[in-house]
Amino acid sequence: MKFLDLAKVYIRSGGGGAGAVSFRREKFIEYGGPDGGDGGNGGDVWAEAVEGLNTLIDFRYQQHFFAKSGQHGMGAQRTGASGDDIVLKVPVGTEILDEDGETVIADLTEPGQRVLLARGGNGGFGNLHFKSSTNRAPRHANPGQPGVERTLWLRLKLIADAGLVGLPNAGKSTFLAAVSNARPKIADYPFTTLVPNLGVVGVDGHEFVMADIPGLIEGASEGKGLGDQFLGHVERSNVLLHLVDGTSEDVAADARTILTELEAYSPVLAEKPRITVLNKIDALDEDMRAERLAALQEEVGGPVLSMSGVSREGLTEVLRALWQKIEPTRKPKVEKTTTWQP
Repeated sequence: MKFLDLAKVYIRSGGGGAGAVSFRREKFIEYGGPDGGDGGNGGDVWAEAVEGLNTLIDFRYQQHFFAKSGQHGMGAQRTGASGDDIVLKVPVGTEILDEDGETVIADLTEPGQRVLLARGGNGGFGNLHFKSSTNRAPRHANPGQPGVERTLWLRLKLIADAGLVGLPNAGKSTFLAAVSNARPKIADYPFTTLVPNLGVVGVDGHEFVMADIPGLIEGASEGKGLGDQFLGHVERSNVLLHLVDGTSEDVAADARTILTELEAYSPVLAEKPRITVLNKIDALDEDMRAERLAALQEEVGGPVLSMSGVSREGLTEVLRALWQKIEPTRKPKVEKTTTWQP
């Protein structure tokens, strides 16, 4: 299944049915009177967050979603049937934006959350509704209200407990493959990862979700490389895992590049709890490890862990450090359905 995290959709709620103009025609009843029924209401358009989806690819093949209109009213005081609603099933973590691509209408972060995107039009009143003491035979009825048309953007931000960041070939995919059942593409050239990957990681009987995004390079915030468009998938993470390639000639400069790009994308993202790790230590001797570990600690201004995704040295210590950051943020799971109506 292809990954898609941005989609444009066109929606329209159903129009209300028109009221009926009708009069009773019954044998032996001298004055029949009006009996036109009301029109049915148009269908609404909803969006609902559901489990089991992690891409918006379905919205590449269908962009138009139109709810059914209400039926017209009929004689004998019969009200028209209301139109069927239509529900857009989206992955958990989907933001719904207005046509300008900036105004957030709703952020669906929990399964079962729903948001009303367009309300259907009300059905029109039939002529029975206008009967009065001075107007015994009204010959007019209301038309139904038209539906609402909107153009919206769907933007997916994956929900993960931990997010992997680093330069291309920092070993992020190797690490994710080593600690989870995820099978991201791994190769010895830059930008092996082209789309985000999710993996469920376990340590000491605990499980959490980790997201791997394509590598950042200097100037990513200006559109270089793959840009910084995928950083949105780690915005919801509780902690960032910053991997630095230990075989690089200047690990401090590599770390500085990532921190600069995070700050350029969002100061909030740059301030998230972060664990810095010197990776690929299996390719370094003891002296080089100590030298580059010290340089990295000086650059980030805090402790730095070391590990190797290939030899698995230090993996458990890194996972435990991640869990220590994640555990306080965990909330008890409560089964609930939240409905939002803007």
